[in-house]
Amino acid sequence: MTFLLREALHRDASHLAEFGAAVFEEAFGAQNDPANLAAYLAEAFNEQTQAAEIADEDYRTLLLEIGGVLAGYAQLRRGPAPSCVTLPSPVELKRFYLAAPFRGEGLADRLMGAAAGAASALGGQSLWLGVWEENPRGRAFYRKCGFEDVGSQIFQVGDDPQTDRILVRPL
Repeated sequence: MTFLLREALHRDASHLAEFGAAVFEEAFGAQNDPANLAAYLAEAFNEQTQAAEIADEDYRTLLLEIGGVLAGYAQLRRGPAPSCVTLPSPVELKRFYLAAPFRGEGLADRLMGAAAGAASALGGQSLWLGVWEENPRGRAFYRKCGFEDVGSQIFQVGDDPQTDRILVRPL
């Protein structure tokens, strides 16, 4: 399968906001209260937020395209990590999504490799993420990629505090 991995540009903000909201809802919509989900999507996946994150020097947003169609993306953030992350120079894998029609083709592994490279370019020596404790598919994928569970934190979806497992791996 031919694909293109590239860094997001300002002009991608609107499309990324739509795509991000759609894949988040696809993955977690059935397990969340519709009002809480709508509140989270409106906050996290609006065009202004995406444009600000793309422009921020502490972020890297990688887009995976197939035939000009956005199939997935990874977003990294350089910044403070939870205290349970003790490996040196951690960079957060803030978002990692692949649309359902593109799963099972090895693309997630390629996107993860690109994300690790982007984390290194941000000065990272380790990569950490939060994954919902009720997301067994995601947790299994991250284990396969060498991540280890080191703790937990709260992830707010609207007014619903949910528990994310904190996973980390060296780069």
